[in-house]
Amino acid sequence: MAQTGRGGRRRGAPARTARARTPQRRVPSPQPGPAPRPAPEEPRTFRLGAVAGATPGKWIDRWRERMPHVALELVPLAAEEQRTSILAGDVDAAIVRLPIDHEDLHVIALYDEEPVVVASVDSALTAADELDPEDLAGEVVITPRDDVLGTLELPGTEPPRFEAPETTADAIATVAAGVGVVIVPMSLARLHHRRDVTYRPLRGGPVSSVALAWHADRTTPDVDAFVGIVRGRTSNSSRG
Repeated sequence: MAQTGRGGRRRGAPARTARARTPQRRVPSPQPGPAPRPAPEEPRTFRLGAVAGATPGKWIDRWRERMPHVALELVPLAAEEQRTSILAGDVDAAIVRLPIDHEDLHVIALYDEEPVVVASVDSALTAADELDPEDLAGEVVITPRDDVLGTLELPGTEPPRFEAPETTADAIATVAAGVGVVIVPMSLARLHHRRDVTYRPLRGGPVSSVALAWHADRTTPDVDAFVGIVRGRTSNSSRG
């Protein structure tokens, strides 16, 4: 009878040969494909209203650099129609003159404009580089119907003896004929510049504040983008 040793194998029995393991073949992991391109945006237009004298040029340039797929249309607005145009949806946002009723609007103040006195080039007022209100004593101050500064307290000045001109351009044409002076924000004096008139800053006069306004219920991504440009946010900045 064969004897068995330790581990239960019989003495004299041939040793078992270990079975070679077949190496397993690695299946490569699937590589992710390129991310799908976002669908192109539908062409659209951002309508920006602007009152006379507003200077949005630098913001429009930045818009065209940052938002080339969205056309920007500049829509001229009369100051007396600025709020109505925003509420009616005629514009997406507007550069307006204050004061404006804030109800249903978001309003961001932008800058203040200093007032100037527009006078004929032959006026004695042009001898000074700047004027004080008392320098206007005895002058006829013409206020057009589209005036944006409101009532001016200028003791010693004279009211005109004729109907108020319809527009600032009409008032400045009257001044060019040698009749009276007109007090307007500097941007309007530049807008209606003519060779036969000039202007001088009026120290202590009423400023005209300019702001950006839009409908409170229509803060679209395009409106938000323009607000960011006005506030100086870069294309990588977070909103805030």
